[in-house]
Amino acid sequence: MTQEYAPAQPEQILTSTANDSKPVNRRFSTAPMMDWSDSNCRYFWRQLTKHAVLYSEMVTTGALIHGNRERFLAYDDVEHPLALQLGGSNPADLAQCARFAQDWGYDEVNLNVGCPSDRVQNNMIGACLMGHGDLVADCIKSMQDATDIDVTIKHRIGIDDLDTYEHMRDFVGKIATTGCKTFIVHARKAILQGLSPKENREVPPLKYDFVYRLKQEFPDLEIIINGGITNHDQITEMLTHVDGVMLGREAYHNPAVLLDVDTRYYNEGSISEEDADKAALIRSLYPYIEAQLSKGATLHHISRHTLGLFNGQPGARMYRRHLSENAHRKDAGIEVMEQALALMGYN
Repeated sequence: MTQEYAPAQPEQILTSTANDSKPVNRRFSTAPMMDWSDSNCRYFWRQLTKHAVLYSEMVTTGALIHGNRERFLAYDDVEHPLALQLGGSNPADLAQCARFAQDWGYDEVNLNVGCPSDRVQNNMIGACLMGHGDLVADCIKSMQDATDIDVTIKHRIGIDDLDTYEHMRDFVGKIATTGCKTFIVHARKAILQGLSPKENREVPPLKYDFVYRLKQEFPDLEIIINGGITNHDQITEMLTHVDGVMLGREAYHNPAVLLDVDTRYYNEGSISEEDADKAALIRSLYPYIEAQLSKGATLHHISRHTLGLFNGQPGARMYRRHLSENAHRKDAGIEVMEQALALMGYN
């Protein structure tokens, strides 16, 4: 190996520190994505953007109240600004979990009213709640009463036959009476029966105009748009209509898109995608990787989130293949990352 790197430093895992950070600037954020936006992923993303708001995977209230809380809530301090997304519909349980979010130092706690999977529907979680506005309002109010951090909501534009603009407007209006100010809107309705979660991210048509109109009718609310967004030109145009943009699958599959975020949306100089030394970005992860390996993780837990960083570059396929074939090994370490970089010509 020719590249030298610093030894691992002690992790900065927050465990029970009340949040006293600055107000959250949601002009650009990354979406909560099951199995993807875990702490390892967010640590990697934070090497690409310092200011984007990062959202956790959805965590159910039952998992936090009855399960291994540290497993779901632990994170590295560099991940701030950071939001915890909750799944649930019991106001008391959500209040308790909102307190957990504050105690663990999260900057925001968000209620999931968008996930369409059968499993969460059966537990009255996710998109099905768009048909129960009074209950959602009770949930949001209970969360607000329990915490001092921002309580926000992420929802669809509708579900099944409850898919008119007027239904979404009335739903948002009811939630807004609680004092909730931030609404993250996935600009597709959810079809609760007959479509898989993947199909629900692709089949129902995008209706950005619903979200734009919502901002016009509720100018005092912070309206964040989500769904089908793939590039900065698209984002720039959207920001003429709404307050912020949330990027999901594109951020995961093509993480280099995050390299321009700080310059474009936070007026701060940063490296551009064209100028980035992506090998150096990967190597900046090495101390973190070593710390995680020492705790029993495998390299795959971190490396899988980097697979799309080199998309479009010569050797990118070999990079992905080498990591996919070797990072699962229990003895895989930094040398596997170096081998993958070498296949792309980085020495």
